Amino acid sequence: MVFHHIPPQAHLATQGQPGNKPGVLLVNLGTPEGTGYRAVRRYLSEFLSDRRVIEGSPLFWQPLLQGVVLTTRPSRSGRAYARVWDTERNESPLRTYTRHQAEKLAEQLAADGVPVAWGMRYGSPSVAQALRTLMEQGCDRIVCLPLYPQYSATTTATANDQLFRVLMKLRNQPAVRTVPSFPDDPDFITAVASSIREEQMHADQPFQMVVASFHGLPQQYVDKGDSYLADCTRTVAGLRAELGMDETNLPMTFQSRFGPTKWLEPYTAPFITGLPAKGIRRIAVVTPCFMADCLETLDEIGHEVREEFMKAGGESFTLVPCLNDSPASIRLLEKLVRRELLGWL
Repeated sequence: MVFHHIPPQAHLATQGQPGNKPGVLLVNLGTPEGTGYRAVRRYLSEFLSDRRVIEGSPLFWQPLLQGVVLTTRPSRSGRAYARVWDTERNESPLRTYTRHQAEKLAEQLAADGVPVAWGMRYGSPSVAQALRTLMEQGCDRIVCLPLYPQYSATTTATANDQLFRVLMKLRNQPAVRTVPSFPDDPDFITAVASSIREEQMHADQPFQMVVASFHGLPQQYVDKGDSYLADCTRTVAGLRAELGMDETNLPMTFQSRFGPTKWLEPYTAPFITGLPAKGIRRIAVVTPCFMADCLETLDEIGHEVREEFMKAGGESFTLVPCLNDSPASIRLLEKLVRRELLGWL
């Protein structure tokens, strides 16, 4: 098992002037520092070494990861990242949107004197760096918001884990509140539904189907008690009710399968590729498990799956943008944070 090293942060306790002041920490998954082999390998090594992500024995998994997987996968993933990379900023869209979310949320909380920092579970800026930023501003109370609408141990829990690992090294810890998942929060559902409606308004013809694609999860994780599938179901139920749709025209699928084990089904790519043969040739795809567009939305769905669909006989394919740093997104984040700030302001 290879753990990400977090240097001792005990010096944080003496920096800044704690004074009954809350701060907000946004946590997202992470991104490589570049599209080259070494940068992608470092990122994948940290990500795929997380025992929350890969629950199998490290005695078996680590030799396979450090050997075959990290020899072949970084080049392939690097080419995919290059297709969505912002060359001017030299960063991935996920980093751009997460930073913008933090900056715009900070503007909404500025009048209350609540600073906002953002960190990545894997890569940079780290959760430790983000916490340091808040504590240096005198924050002794932290609201941590993992940017995942649906709960999973592989996402929400490991983001919280990382924060707690940092706290374990502090002599004087801030008080911490973690924001729960929000799979069917009315503002979240309304915002995603509005995004779908907006894309339909700009389409030449009505969508025959809107596919809700969620990041996949091994079936055995759900069998062991992970509530991710239940949360995804709650999100889709909310969207169907909001849009007046049902399972026939707003189905739920799962993408980004990795490895040979069985994952949640149906799988997005084969499901969508098979639609033209059934007479469904005009579709939209929405990815409501992501708060920001990233490799999995822009390239996996917007490039790879779209290409397969069109080759199979599709006529139009619309990728509905994630909420990103839209006004609706910031309103949602502000509401979630202010709910946890009650009693601290």
